[in-house]
Amino acid sequence: MIINHPLLGPRDAAEFVYLGDASLIDRPDWQAEDAAEAFYEYGYLRDNPAGQHQELWYHEQGDRSWLVVTRDTLTHEISKVEMARDVARSRGRSK
Repeated sequence: MIINHPLLGPRDAAEFVYLGDASLIDRPDWQAEDAAEAFYEYGYLRDNPAGQHQELWYHEQGDRSWLVVTRDTLTHEISKVEMARDVARSRGRSK
């Protein structure tokens, strides 16, 4: 599988490490009243979609960047690759 890195161009997926669902970007507020429940859901509950899915990939054998890859889980076709920092910022996460 080839991942079209936004900065470096096409790279083999072997250069990357798959982390999981891109919703991991949306870490819960540890000070919220429901923090324990929110962190349980954050850490353990995941959808297992058939079709389009946003995933976190780490470019371990390259520039060490984090990417959000939108991939079809049935065909493995990649439709979009974005820098994770840009996705986090668009979701209102500045850190």
